[in-house]
Amino acid sequence: MSDAVPPGPPAGEAYDWYRRGSALLESGDAAAAAELLGWAAREEPQAASVRESLARALFDARRYDDAAREFEALVDLAPDDDYAQFGLGLALWRLRRFRRAADHLAMAAVMRPDRPEYAAALRQVRATLAAREEAGLAPDGQPGEGLS
Repeated sequence: MSDAVPPGPPAGEAYDWYRRGSALLESGDAAAAAELLGWAAREEPQAASVRESLARALFDARRYDDAAREFEALVDLAPDDDYAQFGLGLALWRLRRFRRAADHLAMAAVMRPDRPEYAAALRQVRATLAAREEAGLAPDGQPGEGLS
């Protein structure tokens, strides 16, 4: 049995955590950024900028399930946020939920036709869906399918 006490919040307040977390994300330390930004999001759940930074950090840390949940929360907060739609589409793509990914990537591409990365991601997901259909596979991937 462990006597370890779960750590409390870091020093400072939500805005401090957001600033430090954002700096960590920009410097490439996504895992550490996600920890700080998670505290900020718990303190300020309606702050879209905090949720976006947390979602980006989770995605960059390859925590795609968590990133999808955060991007979905951001879409709920701001349905007209093209980046939230794009991020949710990318996270769902990594989770092999290709149909839903295509829906969100299409929304982002329609909202911002000037963003070539949105259209490129949508084309790739649609190509995956077409290839899966041609191969007789279910539209969405199964866990472990095609992985070595």
